[in-house]
Amino acid sequence: MLVAMLAVSLVSAPAAAREAVYASAPAKISVTVYRDPDRGPDRRIDRTRPRGFAVISETRKVTLPPGESTIRFEDVSEGMVAVSAIVTGLPGGTIEKNRNADLLSPASLVDGTLGNRVTITRTSRVTGAQVSQDAIVRTRADGGLVLQTEDGFEAVRCSGLPEKLTFDRIPDGLSAKPVFSVDTRDAAGGTYEIQLTYISWGFDWEAHYVASHTGKAADGKERLAMRSWLTLVNDNAQTFPDAQLLVVAGALNIASRFDQLASPPRARGLYLQCYPIGSTAKGSPLSPARPPPPAPPPAPMAYLAETDGIVVTGSRISRRGVGEDGRPVLAGEENLGDLKLYRVPGTVDVAAKSMKQIAFLDRDNVKAAFQYRFACSPWEGGDDTASPLTIWLRTKNDKANGLGMALPMGGVTLFEPSSHGDELIAEPTMQEYAEGRDVELQLGQSPNLFGLCTKNPRQKGNPWIPMYATLTNANPFPVEVRIDLGSPADWNARVKGKGLAVRDGQWSIQQTVKANTSAKIAWEQRSAEGSE
Repeated sequence: MLVAMLAVSLVSAPAAAREAVYASAPAKISVTVYRDPDRGPDRRIDRTRPRGFAVISETRKVTLPPGESTIRFEDVSEGMVAVSAIVTGLPGGTIEKNRNADLLSPASLVDGTLGNRVTITRTSRVTGAQVSQDAIVRTRADGGLVLQTEDGFEAVRCSGLPEKLTFDRIPDGLSAKPVFSVDTRDAAGGTYEIQLTYISWGFDWEAHYVASHTGKAADGKERLAMRSWLTLVNDNAQTFPDAQLLVVAGALNIASRFDQLASPPRARGLYLQCYPIGSTAKGSPLSPARPPPPAPPPAPMAYLAETDGIVVTGSRISRRGVGEDGRPVLAGEENLGDLKLYRVPGTVDVAAKSMKQIAFLDRDNVKAAFQYRFACSPWEGGDDTASPLTIWLRTKNDKANGLGMALPMGGVTLFEPSSHGDELIAEPTMQEYAEGRDVELQLGQSPNLFGLCTKNPRQKGNPWIPMYATLTNANPFPVEVRIDLGSPADWNARVKGKGLAVRDGQWSIQQTVKANTSAKIAWEQRSAEGSE
């Protein structure tokens, strides 16, 4: 009999609730930012809604009681993709993961106190006297709030007196900061160092290059001073202090929609409605009250580059991110499989709702050459109007030409010195260039070089079409011109002498045009179809 009663009591006893424990604030943070995989070099960051992401890794400490417990990680990124989260270092592993959907707010405070006591205080408009009494919350915060007092059931804000509610505690599970929690089990209990790693939406980065033409190099090429910065955006409301910051460049195959998987926690307002005259069925005979004024617009995001504090000691000025020689400390380049990783030296603050710029390229002796291009194929021939040639800036991404590192895609700003200072001459975009590749930037059209493409009728029975290009150079110096004749998939080409070759997937002829002269170049083309 006693055994049977004991068995019944054990079966009917509810499972013991897990004790909630809080992990410490992060002792170490690593933030690795990935670019929006769908954004090309011609598109800038959407600073109001960045579409890249970051992998965030935090090292924290936690003290677990014996048995099962729930670990709460406060102040995680609001763009956290909860399904991506991994917690390591727990002796009992992870039983269950949860992302808290609500932040501490008036509505969540009421919902969390449903069925519990609060204090309601009313103030007389005449005497200013305050009267407080206990009440029990009987409804959720979904349009109205009903309390039960010793006088019965009352709707808050319908008495005509100023009223306020006082809560003696914050309901379990509510926090003013985003919270991620895991359930775990530890038979003995103890203190452990654990790592939380997860993907967060709401980050992005881009590269931008600034090049200044500084004259001629010893070998006759143009010499450029080139600087480049990585611009990072954090659109989340969380700051990651003293973080190891890394940036990953390269093409990623991303199948998941992180913007849909990341559900930021809500801070819900409390909106109370009542009907002072008439009934809820008939409504109010009074004209409807004016709606409340709209909420003030949010403060503009601090998207100017953060300038970490400047410390002045005597006559020396040291600034975080600047080396002893006054030049910026550069992010180091590393290989990450087929991708490139840029590691920022030391630690930096990745501030909430902000933009940060990190230097990664600082070269004073980049060698390049200007090239002028003109397209002339049987498709272009026949127009008697001369057209301006396109200006290109060409170099090779190697150490011999002052570069020799992976160059992420981004915008380029090119300056030319003048008697009035540096003048902006072009703002092209640049594709990604691996080390060793030829780099080409299209700068615009030349005002001093023109070309005329002429197609002569071919003779009967002869598939070859006579072609001519007349190039005019009004510059006081010779220039190198490349005439593009079309793709080898479409055309065959032949020319007397040298200079014909396939360059960048185009038949082309290289020609030097002397200063203040014109040159006429002749060749023949025929359709590649049926030419075998």
